[in-house]
Amino acid sequence: MKTAILAVLAAAISLSSVAASAQTTPWQVRARAVHIDPADKSEPLAGVGTSDRIGVSDKTIPEIDISYFFTPNIAAELVLTYPQKHDVYLDGKTIGTFKHLPPSLLAQYHFMPNATVSPYIGAGVNWTTFSSNHILDGQGSLEHDSWGLALQAGVNYKLSQNWSLNIDVKKLQLRSDVLIGGVKAGKVKVDPVLFGVGVGYRF
Repeated sequence: MKTAILAVLAAAISLSSVAASAQTTPWQVRARAVHIDPADKSEPLAGVGTSDRIGVSDKTIPEIDISYFFTPNIAAELVLTYPQKHDVYLDGKTIGTFKHLPPSLLAQYHFMPNATVSPYIGAGVNWTTFSSNHILDGQGSLEHDSWGLALQAGVNYKLSQNWSLNIDVKKLQLRSDVLIGGVKAGKVKVDPVLFGVGVGYRF
């Protein structure tokens, strides 16, 4: 009997440890709907007979974010999506399309991690790769890669121990040279603001 009681107690302690570790897991995953609003502060293109600037279409995209909490206040977040297609405008007319893949890595500080409403800020780096360039009937293209800063602010609203709602705003530095016939003709400065709403799960 004594052995059985000790075994039950040991099992209870073990299960309590597992439950406690489950409550303090550092991993969080979020799914967001994000609206991309480009700044459109590009340079006029040389050699195309216009002083107008290139414009890039806005778009709403899906986004997956994976966060790792080093402490209750400090976390790192990896922002992911799949390649997104945008229209390119010049002088009010569509002159082509391109695709971009813009993952970002940010360090975050969560001010009140245990509160129901928990605001945070973040800063990091964005890397964007451009592909499927079809600009000016194939004469134009964008430089392949772009590196830039990423800033972030948001708030989590805790629904339960694991689930939360999220509102998030990011500002990305996203720029590329525009090449026409292989020669630089200007620079496109997308520099978008990203407005996101989503749901998160803490493992």
